[in-house]
Amino acid sequence: MNLSKIMTITILLLLLAVSIAPINVQDDVFRVAAVAPSATNDLAFSQSMHDALLAIQDEMGEDAFQFDFLDGTFIVDDAAVALREWASSGDYDLVIAHGSQFGSILEELAPEFPDVSFAWGTDENTFGLDNVYAYTAAAEEGGYVNGVLAASMTESDVIGVIGPIEVGDAKLYIDGFVYGATQTNPDVSVNVVYIQSFSDVPAATETAQAHLASGADVMTGTAQMVVGPIAVAKENGVLWFGTQASQAELSGDVGVAFQVYHWEVVLNDIIANIKDGVLGGESYTIDLENGGEVIEFNEAFELSDELQALADETIAGIISDDIEALPMMEDEMMATEEPS
Repeated sequence: MNLSKIMTITILLLLLAVSIAPINVQDDVFRVAAVAPSATNDLAFSQSMHDALLAIQDEMGEDAFQFDFLDGTFIVDDAAVALREWASSGDYDLVIAHGSQFGSILEELAPEFPDVSFAWGTDENTFGLDNVYAYTAAAEEGGYVNGVLAASMTESDVIGVIGPIEVGDAKLYIDGFVYGATQTNPDVSVNVVYIQSFSDVPAATETAQAHLASGADVMTGTAQMVVGPIAVAKENGVLWFGTQASQAELSGDVGVAFQVYHWEVVLNDIIANIKDGVLGGESYTIDLENGGEVIEFNEAFELSDELQALADETIAGIISDDIEALPMMEDEMMATEEPS
């Protein structure tokens, strides 16, 4: 291990020691510690979890619910240091690894601390462990709604999509968006580019500019790198649709609608289970029906009554199962079929 990496981990441990030292565990206070790969104000994935923890704290009160949040742990080794420190401290009722890249850490760490409850996402895999919760998002649902609106609003019939890496809820959102758009307007071209990074703002910005040059008058994207594309959209009067968290303030009057995650729907169940002595072994999915996903419309954008009605009908159709947000592929159906 080189000197620079040793110094980084040492500093991280010192910061964790400072944050953990003042804690005096009380039976009536539920304590959570969470790591996330990007900033708490990323307008995307990490913010969605931070906002959820704040919402629970507002509901329960600071005297009953407290949390520590370590953001910017894009380097998996840094997250591993924090997670192990929290687990070994015994000060927390729940330790959250908010990021699919942290799954391998929990798979190794959780068995070492069978009395500590862990949660991670977005994924459905609990690794068969009784002290691990998993959570994910049916992101294709909001993607479909946004796609329907985007295809109804484009004048050039060209839509640009900036994706991070083709995994998890990012892929689900984009697949749902493309399906909703093409189902609504078969003539529309939805150009999808994955930049192979969740955080590379310059690459995302360049991709957005390329979409613009190709005639796109509507764009969408997911992950924390979307701040770049949103700036491009705003500067050029291109409509923007978002996901994971509200981007209304940044997008201004070009932002139309945002699928906002409310992880508190999942966390409330997990907290109740832990209080009842169930440390894990279950997986959860947030969606439009259970309120874990909500379509928020930007007040700065005047959506016509007709388009608002279309959005409302689409949301209701997905909730009632009259609309399939993303058909299961043939290979997926074969994988779920029971052997004869």
